[in-house]
Amino acid sequence: MSDIKKEKEELIEMFGIHFENFHNMPPLGARIFATVILDCCSTGMTFEDLVERMGASKSSVSTNLNLLLKLGKITYYTLPGDRKKYFKPSPFSERFSNYMKMIEFEKIILDRMLAYREKTAVCIAEKGDLEKTRAYKEHVLQMEELLTSTINKFKEIEKSKASNQ
Repeated sequence: MSDIKKEKEELIEMFGIHFENFHNMPPLGARIFATVILDCCSTGMTFEDLVERMGASKSSVSTNLNLLLKLGKITYYTLPGDRKKYFKPSPFSERFSNYMKMIEFEKIILDRMLAYREKTAVCIAEKGDLEKTRAYKEHVLQMEELLTSTINKFKEIEKSKASNQ
């Protein structure tokens, strides 16, 4: 095995473990996503490519591809006259937009929590929780600002890449 191929296999495994542990993906889905990230620069990978590469059953690969599509981690395209789907990673801007949805919902919860605590906090512990919640909301707002900036940068890069093709 060449050094580059070995490095690629190790990267796929590292990505796989990361996606399993921090994104709660099943092991096969995590490896499929990692493979698609590393092997799909421009052309995408077919279902058949992934079945062969993963060494897993068609049913297992299909189930995990559907999960990755539902999670917005991957996308696919088709070619005229070709019935195959070509899978590739979703653009970074789209994947990061999912984090924005989470932040938006968290802000709603925090606003309700703050309004509730401001009306009901009577003991020292509850007043301390109120201050912690305010500090956490400030953190969430800073994360939103940073994420918005990052998404805009990705959109610029993706737009530039699309115009160069």
